[in-house]
Amino acid sequence: MKRAITLEIDRVEKTIRRNRIIKGISFSVQEGEVFGFLGPNGSGKTTTIRMMVGLIRPTAGRIRVCGYDIQKDHTEALAKVGSIVENPELYPFLTGIENLEHFARMIPGVTRKKIDEVVRRVDLSARIDDRVKDYSLGMRQRLGIAQALLGDPKLLILDEPTNGLDPQGIRELRAFIRQLANEGLSVFISSHMLSEIQLMCDRVAIINEGSIVRVGAVDELLTQDFRKIIWYANPCSEAKNLLVNSPFTKVQEQETLDDGIVTEVAPEHIPQLTAALVRQGIEIYGIEWRRPSLEDLFLDMTEGGHHI
Repeated sequence: MKRAITLEIDRVEKTIRRNRIIKGISFSVQEGEVFGFLGPNGSGKTTTIRMMVGLIRPTAGRIRVCGYDIQKDHTEALAKVGSIVENPELYPFLTGIENLEHFARMIPGVTRKKIDEVVRRVDLSARIDDRVKDYSLGMRQRLGIAQALLGDPKLLILDEPTNGLDPQGIRELRAFIRQLANEGLSVFISSHMLSEIQLMCDRVAIINEGSIVRVGAVDELLTQDFRKIIWYANPCSEAKNLLVNSPFTKVQEQETLDDGIVTEVAPEHIPQLTAALVRQGIEIYGIEWRRPSLEDLFLDMTEGGHHI
C-alpha cells in the first residue's frame, strides 16, 4: 500500500553570493517513515533544513509539506512541521510544564488537554513539574520534542538528536522515535552518527557537496553494489597476488587480515575466482561475505567522490 508523501523536495537549489550551495536536490519523505539525512560537515545539510523550515528561501525548486508549498503557502506548510534544530530552546529556570505552557501560547488552539497529552507521549509526567535545569540531557531532548509536538505536526525535523546522549539515552530516543513513526508521524533526522541512523531509519538520503549521491532504504543500500568478501586461503600470499591482479576484485590493503584477504567483489564473480585459485594449487578453506555498515557506504560515497 502506497503511503502519502509528507515532505517533497523537488530540484531545490540554493546560491549564496554566487556560490551554489545546494545543487538541484530531490527526495521525499513518506507518512509514518523515519528518514535519515546524512552528509559530512559542509555538505549542505543545515542549509537544506533551514529551507525546509522557512528560515531561508530556495533559489530554485520547490519544497512541499503535505502538499503545501513552503513559499506560496507558508503558514499552512509550517503548521504541519515541528522541529528541533541543533539544541532544544528551553528556559532552564522554568519547570517543564511552564516551558510547554509558554510555547503553547504562541500556537493557536493548543489546549491544556493537548499539553498533558504530549507530556504523556514523551514520558515526562513524573518530572514535568521539576525545573529544566535539573533535567538530564535526554529529558531535555524529550521536552524539546514535546514542544515540537504541541502543534500536532505531520512532520518532525530533528537535527543531530543524539548529540551528547549516553547509550541509554540514545536507546530510549530511538525507541521513542520509532513509536512516533508507528503512530503515523514522519520523522526527518539529520545526523552524522551513522550507526544510529542505520538502527533508527527506514530510508536515508546521502548528501555531499550540495548534491544527493544516493537515496534508498537502508537495507537495500547495504546490499547494493558494495560487497566485502574475505578469502581464507593457503598460501595466503599467492592467493592475494592472484586477487590483486584480477579485474573483478579490489583488495582492501588496509584491511588485510593475518589469515584472510579483504576484497570488494560482485558475488557473481566468486565462482570463477575460486576456480582460478584452485587451478593455481591454492587451498580455499573459507569465503566470508561481510555485510558493510552504513559508515562503509557513506565513506565510500563521500570520501571516494562517487556520485551515483
